[in-house]
Amino acid sequence: MSGTALYLRLVRHVRPYWRVFALGVLGIIIVAATEPALPALLKPLLDGVFVEKNEAVIRWTPVFILGLFVIRGFAEYVAQFALSWVGNRLVMDLRGVMFRKLLTLPARYYDDQTSGNLISKLTFDVMQVTTAATSVLTAVFKDTLVIIGLLGWMFWLNWKLTLLALVMAPVIVLVVRVISVRLRNSSREVQQQMGDMTQVIQETIEGHRVVKLFGGQDYEQQRFDAQANSVRRQLMKQVAAAAASVPIVQFIAALALATIVYLATQQSNTAQITVGGFVSFITAMLMLTAPLKRVTSVNEPLQRGLAAAESVFALIDQAGEPDTGTADPGRARGEIRFERVSFAYGTDGRHALDGIDLAIAPGETVALVGASGSGKTTLANLVPRFYTPTGGRILLDGHDISDLKLAALRANIALVSQDVVLFNDTVAANIAYGVMNKLSRAEIIAAAEAAHAMEFIKQMPGGLDTMVGENGVKLSGGQRQRLAIARALLKNAPVLILDEATSALDTESERHVQAALEVLMRGRTTLVIAHRLSTIEKAHRIVVLDAGRIAESGSHAELLAREGKYAQLYRNQFLATTES
Repeated sequence: MSGTALYLRLVRHVRPYWRVFALGVLGIIIVAATEPALPALLKPLLDGVFVEKNEAVIRWTPVFILGLFVIRGFAEYVAQFALSWVGNRLVMDLRGVMFRKLLTLPARYYDDQTSGNLISKLTFDVMQVTTAATSVLTAVFKDTLVIIGLLGWMFWLNWKLTLLALVMAPVIVLVVRVISVRLRNSSREVQQQMGDMTQVIQETIEGHRVVKLFGGQDYEQQRFDAQANSVRRQLMKQVAAAAASVPIVQFIAALALATIVYLATQQSNTAQITVGGFVSFITAMLMLTAPLKRVTSVNEPLQRGLAAAESVFALIDQAGEPDTGTADPGRARGEIRFERVSFAYGTDGRHALDGIDLAIAPGETVALVGASGSGKTTLANLVPRFYTPTGGRILLDGHDISDLKLAALRANIALVSQDVVLFNDTVAANIAYGVMNKLSRAEIIAAAEAAHAMEFIKQMPGGLDTMVGENGVKLSGGQRQRLAIARALLKNAPVLILDEATSALDTESERHVQAALEVLMRGRTTLVIAHRLSTIEKAHRIVVLDAGRIAESGSHAELLAREGKYAQLYRNQFLATTES
């Protein structure tokens, strides 16, 4: 997208606040209009006071100067406050749009992006955009008006000398154009490097226990220093380009000024210009250098802002999860059918799932087992449409799930996984999360009781109102699992997905979690993903996956009797357990 198109799109986000923005622009116009008034006052002051000795000019000139600066000061305050208000609203609005987009992006997008880069977009990049949308506009608009006003006064005084001054304009435009390309490129690099640095910081914070235990402090410090140095190098490229533009422009202006001063002195010798006119002209020209410098300098934040706008709009323009379904099945019975289902993560043609045919009756518990990478989690992730099959279809109660509204489909599914996600909120808010936040305290307590969670919740200082910390850091693994089970119980969905829900737990915690799971699974269609085969012996059916295909299926006893892959997996785990 071109710089102009980017900027126009950015300005469209300012449209809802056009009244405040217009007030700011009015302030800018008043400030800009007062700028040429100072050199304009010099001509009658010098000619009227020192040459003509005019009493009226002597008396009223100080009043005009004082009034001029009072008006200018008030207008400048209004302009700065109004445009800053608009800028801050713009940041808030863009962050809101970006965050809403993050909530709707498909799982594939998160697979391809680092969380550090996404966080950087919402924190760093969007702040750069504001500068381009308001601050840059202020400088360009105000200083352009000032330049026009000063040039107009100079034309009125002496059009020949003014035309000579304008010779420098094309040269300045060329300099600015060359430098702007470098600034935009380096700004893109800064944003990328900032995202990478944020990622290192985030990983270090989240993995601080591993860092400390394995002595990774020096390694992480080196990673951070390398990224921080990359950011510094890119920022210095920006500084070098921006710093070069100002002295070059000023030198061009000084060259023109020196020539004009020489020619003006020649005109004064022939009485073509008065003393007041000469001083007024030179003053106006000298005053031109400041706005010219600001207009030239504004190129750096403008290009930085446009590069940030590319990043922000790239996120906003990402396609969200496809939700073309129109049907709402209400509360499902829980019958699930996989018909020739295939799925591939990449474009290399390698299938994570290949031709899966599987029928699950309402209320049936089906365990998915197999070696790592066999496709167990992928198969489960297709049910709530975290991913879309690349071949075949999945049916819920006879409805193709692609024909169902996403919200309606997911309302029928609950998930308990090994990696429990808890939010830095109260215990009650984590159990009654999302659409369940309107449920009563009694219903939350009932779900927590059924999940064997109230026994430890009662011991907390605030009970259900205790803050759990970031991702439940104040809780043990078993306690986090039981809160996740309580959340699933409260949702009361007919379809349940258990993804390694009892792995990595001690014996006591596993006993509580297993008991809670039995309550949760009662009467629900359940897909269980498990590595520990001892936990799924009671499943109605066990499906063994191998390289994305169903290798065998049956009950625990049937599969052991077949002496196939399941029996081999079971024996290997049994031997590993007895040896340990």
